[in-house]
Amino acid sequence: MEKNTAHQDPHGCWQVAGVPLASRMLLGTAHYPSLHVLSDAVGASGTEVVTVGLRRLQPESGGGNHFWQRVQSLGCHVLPNTAGCHSAEEAITLAQMAREIFGTHWIKLEVIGDDYTLQPDLIATLDAATRLARDGFAVFAYTTDDLVMAQRLHGAGCAAVMPWAAPIGTGRGPLNPYALETMRRRMPDAVLVVDAGLGLPSHAAQVMEFGFDAVLLNTAVAQAGDPVRMARAFAQAVSAGRAAFESTPMPERSAAQASTPTVGMPFWHAQ
Repeated sequence: MEKNTAHQDPHGCWQVAGVPLASRMLLGTAHYPSLHVLSDAVGASGTEVVTVGLRRLQPESGGGNHFWQRVQSLGCHVLPNTAGCHSAEEAITLAQMAREIFGTHWIKLEVIGDDYTLQPDLIATLDAATRLARDGFAVFAYTTDDLVMAQRLHGAGCAAVMPWAAPIGTGRGPLNPYALETMRRRMPDAVLVVDAGLGLPSHAAQVMEFGFDAVLLNTAVAQAGDPVRMARAFAQAVSAGRAAFESTPMPERSAAQASTPTVGMPFWHAQ
């Protein structure tokens, strides 16, 4: 597999939207049992980027200011998202509001096309991504594992393309490993972050072994029996998966090959 080195530096960090990051794990902030657990999980994960839905800060959501104060105290880069949008216009409007409220040009773009699977509307996503990138946003675009759409989003100027492994919140892990492996191989210069569908640390390790730059998690950590311990487990898996990718794994073979040499074996094994 072709190594994706265009967005790494010699010190082991990777870069997205011009920002160097040591952690390859991004973490969502929804569905935690409490703000205290959220804070502890973020600390255990080592993440430097947290995603926040603008609707969490609306007055009718209750406790919006308290939530935002806690997020600010985490000391992480904030990645606002357009969760809940169903059209390009709605997502663009929410992104512009988020830029004013959060003081960042980063935006995680989500335009949902199907309420049952939460599959993104790829046509609307590309439209919104193109327009937002032209407006100076660093767009982190949530998409499926469709290679052609991923290429078009990258070509539109997205800072990161974020394919799902499985539908949001299912925790089923990579349903189409071939598609994800192909995407990484065909897009060596793009920042690719697996977003949605990971449920176990082993799932994260698997996609990191494919060469993805990072993973974004929320439900798998927030709804675990012990979110803090699970956050730590995912961090270890992400690190292990990346190390395995960079170590160049042995090739798969169709037949067995002895790992012990026959030269010098005791005489009774030679008969």
